[in-house]
Amino acid sequence: MIMSDKCKQHVDSCRFCWMCHHICPIGNATGHERSTARARALGISLVNREAIELEEIMDNIYECCTCGGCSNVCVTGWDPVMFTKEARLQAALEGKTPEYINTLVDNCLEKGNAYGKTEICDKLSAKIAEHNKATDTLLYLGADTRFGGACGQGKKAIEVLEKAGVAFTVLADEPASGSQLDFLISSANETKEEMEKCAKVLSNYKTVVIYDPNDAKTIKQLYKEYGIEVNANAVTYTSFVAGLIKDGALKCDKKDKEVVFQDPYQLARDLEETEEAREIIKANATLKEMLLNRNETVWAGNILMAQYLPDVIKKVAERRIFNAKSIGAKTMVTACVSEYVALKSVEQNDVEILSIEDLILG
Repeated sequence: MIMSDKCKQHVDSCRFCWMCHHICPIGNATGHERSTARARALGISLVNREAIELEEIMDNIYECCTCGGCSNVCVTGWDPVMFTKEARLQAALEGKTPEYINTLVDNCLEKGNAYGKTEICDKLSAKIAEHNKATDTLLYLGADTRFGGACGQGKKAIEVLEKAGVAFTVLADEPASGSQLDFLISSANETKEEMEKCAKVLSNYKTVVIYDPNDAKTIKQLYKEYGIEVNANAVTYTSFVAGLIKDGALKCDKKDKEVVFQDPYQLARDLEETEEAREIIKANATLKEMLLNRNETVWAGNILMAQYLPDVIKKVAERRIFNAKSIGAKTMVTACVSEYVALKSVEQNDVEILSIEDLILG
């Protein structure tokens, strides 16, 4: 397998190390050693040494959620996410990507989202139509919100900005950010082309408010790595809403409710944004911290991986709910639509799952 020297160095350094063994959400959910970063490094090393074929390890390569928990705790600075994504890219270039991944990639290329959908729910569609006039501010909802079974949350995201009296636009035909292709096949030409098309549209606005943290990471961080420029002020939804509360535009009624916050890793680790969501929560409820919070957060699942690992993703969400329950929490608030869907998919009555929008709107 063709792999950069930098990635080979990280692979050879990670394959005998156990430092991040405890932090992998997928490994903890499955209980299998093969699900960990170390196992991926061992597999890639065997491919590099021509002991096995690349396609033999691809199921394992796609078990990684790229949350970066392993990289965050590695005191020696190795990065399993980097070599995992490079392996995905090489598999795509060699035509050795699993069929279930090929289906998701084809959906992205043909329909603009991994789920292969073209229609959003009527309620969200109607709400979007109310904001079709051009303004200086664009609310970018993202593919998971529109097509991943979270239309209701997208509608509420719009209603929060309406409550604050913000003039904004929502596109009926929103371009894909490239985040899903980046996850599936990494830095392939198709990924960059999708990102460039999106950046061109976003650049028509003065401010772009990005609802989904995964899209926010992609647009605010990965675009720069791809050499793509967005000529707009791209801000996360949480930071924008926190600013509205601070400026007095969004009035909140503090409720007699104690909640814990589930930090999205994209905000906490990648974008180093941890306090904005907490400011929103403190204006609406009493905040209690999870044992693992901010940049040490534990991923709670997503919609995309549930397409091919549904049982595992449900276990990931169950474990995070258990983390909340173990400290006596009755309500968990999320700021990530994909984690919200994963957490809500767990049938349980012990911990109430709310989004930031749910909390604000009551």
